[in-house]
Amino acid sequence: MAGVSSMAVEALKGVLLGETGLSAAIAGAIASGEAIGPVTDSQISVQNVSMEIAERGPLRYPQFCVYCEKLVNNLREKFRNFSGKARLATEVRVSQERVDGLEALLHRYISAVLSVLDTHRGDWGMGLFYGGGYEVVFSPVKAGGKNYVQVARVYIDIDVSV
Repeated sequence: MAGVSSMAVEALKGVLLGETGLSAAIAGAIASGEAIGPVTDSQISVQNVSMEIAERGPLRYPQFCVYCEKLVNNLREKFRNFSGKARLATEVRVSQERVDGLEALLHRYISAVLSVLDTHRGDWGMGLFYGGGYEVVFSPVKAGGKNYVQVARVYIDIDVSV
């Protein structure tokens, strides 16, 4: 089962890093005049780590963490080892010196993630299928990062058949 979760997470990371991924969505937002900074590949990581631990090392905001939160093997297909769902999360963390505008900045990055997901509905290969649904959960602003930090998580369910 661990192979299923890592395969699904790597597929999501590939979608975000791909040619039509997060960099393209953010470039489109910048071109339309939105105040949003570019994202490098090093800012997208595969890990489920708390902010307190992540901030102990070198960190650059915004930060995107991709991880598998839950696997459910329903055995819908009789002769498959795994046929069920993987719940994946993309956690977006933004930080700045002032509280003003922090939430608006987070919403712009979340919109970029959702834009990427909208363009990548369907078969992701390797027995993974994304139907297009998502759930976004916003957390309140906290102390941290460059003075203040805010986090939001985008949850998606992937159908898996391997």
